[in-house]
Amino acid sequence: MTDVLLTVGTRKGLFIGRRRGGTWEFDGPHFNAQAVYSIGIDTRRSVPRLLVGGDSAHWGPSVFHSDDLGATWIEPPKPAVKFPKDTGASLERVWQLHPAGPAAPDVVYAGTEPAALFRSDDGGETFELVRPLWEHPTRSKWVPGGGGEAVHTVVTDRRDPESVTVAVSTAGVFRSKDGGASWAPSNQGVSAVFLPDPDPEFGQCVHKIAQDAGDLDRLYLQNHWGVYRSDDGGAKWTDIGEGLPSDFGFAVAAHPHRPGTAYVFPITADADRVPAGRRCRVYRTSDAGSSWEALSAGLPEGDHFGTVLRDALRTDDADPAGVYFGNRNGEVYASADDGDSWQLLASHLPDVLCVRAVAMA
Repeated sequence: MTDVLLTVGTRKGLFIGRRRGGTWEFDGPHFNAQAVYSIGIDTRRSVPRLLVGGDSAHWGPSVFHSDDLGATWIEPPKPAVKFPKDTGASLERVWQLHPAGPAAPDVVYAGTEPAALFRSDDGGETFELVRPLWEHPTRSKWVPGGGGEAVHTVVTDRRDPESVTVAVSTAGVFRSKDGGASWAPSNQGVSAVFLPDPDPEFGQCVHKIAQDAGDLDRLYLQNHWGVYRSDDGGAKWTDIGEGLPSDFGFAVAAHPHRPGTAYVFPITADADRVPAGRRCRVYRTSDAGSSWEALSAGLPEGDHFGTVLRDALRTDDADPAGVYFGNRNGEVYASADDGDSWQLLASHLPDVLCVRAVAMA
């Protein structure tokens, strides 16, 4: 089996799992008592750089990095992410740390609460506010979602470093084609059932976006009600939720190698945030959303109440792919065969907020 590094961010620290020769070992918590809402693994280096957005109840949020797979951590002497004074804003949380593609080797994006995008050109050690999104003319009409007003998803196109897509709660999808110099809402076809006008230009509560492995113009979107696909980079969206037990949920992940393959974890409803039908099931599509199959081998069979949050379902880059999810019960499950079968890796952890994994050479 391919060796894997798995990082698990929880409400009370970071846990790191390593699979060597088929055996898993975990250590942690790193950043004890800090909520870890974001993790980035930068594989553009000979040794992957780990980036962590920690949130201390006493000291506040910070971004840490490690160049030795978590053995030691560096926190910059000055805050890596900080709002300029003229904005009148202060950082509440770092929701996303996203290394850009190989065409932008030192670029890392941070999505934050309040809803803003920051860019780093030094591998995540310092960041600057992307002002055109912060100053977007629609911003005054953005409203917080249940988890706050945040940029929680960043997608970059490895063909074009100037192409950046973000998801904002609750403002929807915004795209830039010029490296962040300008932004446009991109929500055509995505419903906002909680608004008087269910089809607004912006204001949707998008929960997560993932990019297809084969067709980089194909995106998958899990909405606050609704699962969607775009075949044109997000310009238009089509509902692909038919066949799921519920089209409400938080997470969506794409297979790293197989085109048309993506994963979701359905939740019963916004007012009943438990697994759909109280069953712990991941659903996979292998045909870009035309059909869905439940993946349950090795998962709990009885009533289950572990909600999977937006960044807590991910794949690694192995082949066959590893698929991982953690839940608010503090359980972490893994599949080493594209999701066909699962095993419990850890239990009784604090709430799992995010996971990231990478195959190690």
